[in-house]
Amino acid sequence: MTSRLKSVLQYLAILAVTGLLLWLSLRGLQTDNDQSKTDLLWQTWRLSNKFYLLLMAVVAIASHWMRAVRWRMMIEPTGHHVSTWSCFHSLMIGYLVNLGIPRGGEISRAYNLYKLEKTPIETSFGTVVAERLIDVMCMLLLVSTAFLVEWNKLMAFFEELGIGKSSQTFAIPLWLWAGLALAAAAAVVLFALRRNPKLLKIIQGFRNGLLSILQLKQKGLFIFYSLAIWILYFLMTYSVMLAFEQTANLGLGSVLISFAIGSIAMALPLPGGLGSYHTLMPLGLALIYHVPKTDATAFVFVFHAWQTLIMIIGGVISLIATAIILRRRKKDQNTQIS
Repeated sequence: MTSRLKSVLQYLAILAVTGLLLWLSLRGLQTDNDQSKTDLLWQTWRLSNKFYLLLMAVVAIASHWMRAVRWRMMIEPTGHHVSTWSCFHSLMIGYLVNLGIPRGGEISRAYNLYKLEKTPIETSFGTVVAERLIDVMCMLLLVSTAFLVEWNKLMAFFEELGIGKSSQTFAIPLWLWAGLALAAAAAVVLFALRRNPKLLKIIQGFRNGLLSILQLKQKGLFIFYSLAIWILYFLMTYSVMLAFEQTANLGLGSVLISFAIGSIAMALPLPGGLGSYHTLMPLGLALIYHVPKTDATAFVFVFHAWQTLIMIIGGVISLIATAIILRRRKKDQNTQIS
């Protein structure tokens, strides 16, 4: 089986899982006999407070811009000076790609930055991986905070899902799994290097990108940006929950829990969190805060659709901006040659 066929089959499997989860989520929409599910979703949108939805869009763009600034800070220690606008356009295009190809946005980010700034792809991709590691730590910090604040409610939610119950199946220590995985990865890398020594240059660039965080000149500012990005993500969730009657009066604790559950759902390898987000979020609102399942599902569908629309618009604008910038540069080069 060729690698291309494996990729196609893997992508089809992801789409199948996504479709199944969306179908299961839509089953939770119980409407009146004379009202379709589409009408219910439209009514939920129509009754929403558009001020808070627009506020969420502004906060989202601010978080993306701050992420672009942080990414530029990480690239500079590698010896490549790039503009914040180039990082921002590459980031937004990455979000757009992620909607269709899970985790494909990370590669497209690095490639688009190469087109704009000639930054080696392996180096910028290394900074993206380092950035993701920082984000995982920030997410774990916020999820841990959610558990501390609403421990009983969250544990009850996961028990309802059948997660966290004691089991003797596959009782292999986690450290042993991690060790085996690292050993297998090292063996694959060594084998690849023996077959193709040119890969060493790619690995060195990747390593430089990963280690860029240790060479930052303004580490305090970097930490500030990292925390601020996730605080803005939290405010995005808060703004949207204020926009809908079903969730507006649940309180800050509900925002924290919804944000934690949503972060876990978005971390799953599905296109833009499709399916996983629509399954876990309504369950959390229904089981923990007793929001009617139909209202919770409609809220989540509209919320995610609005968030996705922002990413699509931002990604398309950045694609157009990148094309215009590259065209102007080519025109200027041709003018100088002539």
